[in-house]
Amino acid sequence: MPERPYVIDEMISAKQIAARIEALAREIEKEFSDTRKLVVVGLLRGSFVFIADLVRELDLPVEVDFLEASSYGNAMESSREVRILKDLRGEIEGRDVLVVEDIVDTGYTLTHVLGLLKSRNPKRLKTIALLDKPTRRETDVKADWIGFEIPDEFVVGYGIDFAQRNRNLPHIGKVRFVDEDKA
Repeated sequence: MPERPYVIDEMISAKQIAARIEALAREIEKEFSDTRKLVVVGLLRGSFVFIADLVRELDLPVEVDFLEASSYGNAMESSREVRILKDLRGEIEGRDVLVVEDIVDTGYTLTHVLGLLKSRNPKRLKTIALLDKPTRRETDVKADWIGFEIPDEFVVGYGIDFAQRNRNLPHIGKVRFVDEDKA
């Protein structure tokens, strides 16, 4: 099946992202000012750019770990079935944990991951998402910190992909299919 041609319209610039991450880092530092070490857990793959920029902004002792969960595959719609593809390497029991998500859409992935991590008895468990689509939410989950609230658009860039493409864009862009312009 041939791929549908598409263009990407910039929604959030690299400069806007950088400024928001700096502000979010200050809020996180206040919340975790008493921590011995913050375990920052990136949800792969979409959060890898966000987590890299965020931890560099944090003036806290941090440990970085990753968990890979998927409910999309190469599709544009969530399957609502969350699979853990890679678990944490380290223990989080009794530790301060910040889960870093690229985008909260239906909420299934974040709900599943939080349930899994809560069962491991962290001292504190907080969440941050670069993007939030509250109009798409199908579960009762909300990140503690949100970078940007966006409308129900399919987006790419800054680590977020469409069929493993466009992760390397420095901004967040809306995917617009060329054949939709003709409709």
